[in-house]
Amino acid sequence: MAGDITETGSLYSPFMGLIYIFNLIVGTGALTMPKAFGAAGWLISLVLIILLGFFSFMTTTFVVETMSVANARLRWKTREKQNEVHKATFEEKLHAAFANNHKKDDAHTEDVIEDEEENQSEEERRALLAPVNDPKRRRVDLYDITERVEMGQMASMFFNKIGWYLFYLCIVIYLYGDLAIYAAAVPKSLRDITCPVNITCNVKPSKQINLTNSSPCWGTAVNRQNAYRVYLGAFSLLLGPFVFFNVQKTKYLQLLTSLMRWVAFTIMIILAMTRITHGKGEGHPVMESITSVPNLFGVCVYSFMCQHSLPSLVTPIKNKRHLSLLVFFDFLVILIFYLVLSFTGIFCFKNKDIKDIYTLNFMDKCDPITSAKEIGYFLGLFPVFTLSTNFPIIAITLRNNLKTLFHRDGYTYPWIIDRIFFPLLTIVPPIAVAFGTDDLEFLVGVTGSYAGAGIQYLIPAFLVYSARKEQRILFGPGSINKHTSPFRHTFWVYFVLIWGTLSVIFVTVNHILTKS
Repeated sequence: MAGDITETGSLYSPFMGLIYIFNLIVGTGALTMPKAFGAAGWLISLVLIILLGFFSFMTTTFVVETMSVANARLRWKTREKQNEVHKATFEEKLHAAFANNHKKDDAHTEDVIEDEEENQSEEERRALLAPVNDPKRRRVDLYDITERVEMGQMASMFFNKIGWYLFYLCIVIYLYGDLAIYAAAVPKSLRDITCPVNITCNVKPSKQINLTNSSPCWGTAVNRQNAYRVYLGAFSLLLGPFVFFNVQKTKYLQLLTSLMRWVAFTIMIILAMTRITHGKGEGHPVMESITSVPNLFGVCVYSFMCQHSLPSLVTPIKNKRHLSLLVFFDFLVILIFYLVLSFTGIFCFKNKDIKDIYTLNFMDKCDPITSAKEIGYFLGLFPVFTLSTNFPIIAITLRNNLKTLFHRDGYTYPWIIDRIFFPLLTIVPPIAVAFGTDDLEFLVGVTGSYAGAGIQYLIPAFLVYSARKEQRILFGPGSINKHTSPFRHTFWVYFVLIWGTLSVIFVTVNHILTKS
């Protein structure tokens, strides 16, 4: 997410692009979705997730359109620099001719050279701005997405200074929330896996011991809350130092985590459907519960988040001819996947029994369907492995964005600020938040409702509005962008801005009223 133009990397097919986008979107948010569905009610959850999925798809097309305009702007600037070099070459020839004292012939030469320069410049302009089906445009397309322009660079292109600061502030807050979620999820999963629970399978549920943070874990000396903090401390000591260095996620590690994700979610869906079909489904979700909508909103926004990483995923796709259609198909598959995962969960388990990390629901040793230890440990450790591998990547991304946010032109950070202060500023706040609370539903809800809404709704809408304005200024109103969003009317931009603003206001008011 650092604001610079980076190398595109190796190209891949549209199908692989869809897989990468799917893997990016379907992550931690999906593990908290069943609990949020159960609390808000099945009808409100169904309507809201469809609506939010539609808005997320719309703003995704906004980001793709902005990427194409950014590429066009860079391509046009490159042409201008080439023309300046070309003009300088001609001027050198003219001066050389004058030096040889051929004044009369030189005047004629100057006129001819200027005419050639104007003709060439005009010919290049016509080639770039020609209609898509014009033969002159076959070799050069102004709006081809060939350079990977990250979100920060697009903000620098199309926003003023205030907009640029607000963009980076929103990104930084979102990444802080992301790290806090990861820092809480991993220790919580390890705590629930390793803390022994004495359950008698033949005893009625009403007589079972309700686990709390004060319940004993390793004897009477260490309760569950202290065990969580021990794991959080170990997590911080093991993964925190990575923020002081640079690390990249390898292709093979990405493929491994993607495979684990598919296997884990497939197992959970099959086990939940098996319980329901065997008549052991215990869930009776309500139809609606308005007080739980804010958390559901945040979870859904967080679960559809992909806009900040689109440049890295879309640019390497070889054939982008039907990009909007392919992205729509991807969002449709993800929506169906979320609905199947969440609805099987809320009808399989009682609402009060659904964990905020859904994988922990499949460790019930009394249930003959989910009692296999191997499956229980695999699902329990699934978020531990996948989130631990992502934590250093996100931490380094946050560190780089913090450096960009506070950087001043012509200023170089001292060594202690660059190598010590910024890494500590990156890692300490989310770890402190995780020490204060392990409520993942709350953390995901807040992160998605505020910073997530800014990244998913407000920033893409402002970006595409500014990009379209600059496109008309640079290339004229008749310039055709083949990557224009299907929602090209300005109405949709205003609609997204109003929707995002009202959603944040509603969530805030509801939180205040609920607490009061």
